[in-house]
Amino acid sequence: MPYLCIMLTKELKSLLPTDFADTARVWIYQSSRAFIEKEEREVNEQLYHFASQWQAHGAPVKGWAKLLFRQFVVVIADETDVEVSGCSTDSSVRVIKSLERQYDVNFFDRMMITFLLKDKAEMLPFTQVQYAIDKGYISKDTLLFNNIATTKKELEEKWLVPLGESWLASRVSLS
Repeated sequence: MPYLCIMLTKELKSLLPTDFADTARVWIYQSSRAFIEKEEREVNEQLYHFASQWQAHGAPVKGWAKLLFRQFVVVIADETDVEVSGCSTDSSVRVIKSLERQYDVNFFDRMMITFLLKDKAEMLPFTQVQYAIDKGYISKDTLLFNNIATTKKELEEKWLVPLGESWLASRVSLS
């Protein structure tokens, strides 16, 4: 694992709740743009408010939500005591949709791929990834934000991975 990936993984772990199970469910919403500092504070305030009042069938969900790297809303639910229901999942999506409207962003464009380039999250449309590889802008060692992580453990260990070790590797030519 590249040094930068190791350092960012350690930094990420320090941001996540330590008292949540490794199996806690994770949802990652990638914004179509990075938030500025003022927006980041506002978004985190709204996410904190949501997570602290999150419920499933009247029972409090052990939840956590935060904007990370100024571009990704990460929502975590530790279901050790209370399982997240469809309605409680819907309530989290409503918060994300509200943030979309409030800040004129898109959190649901799955065709945008985000790489870590020069210590900054940079997005590329899926259709341009091969071109970027062919031109040498990215390589098999370029770190990719793996937004398909579904547990806290996967988030900690596999959110940032080299392109060559990601789900995307089989969909592009890396030679």
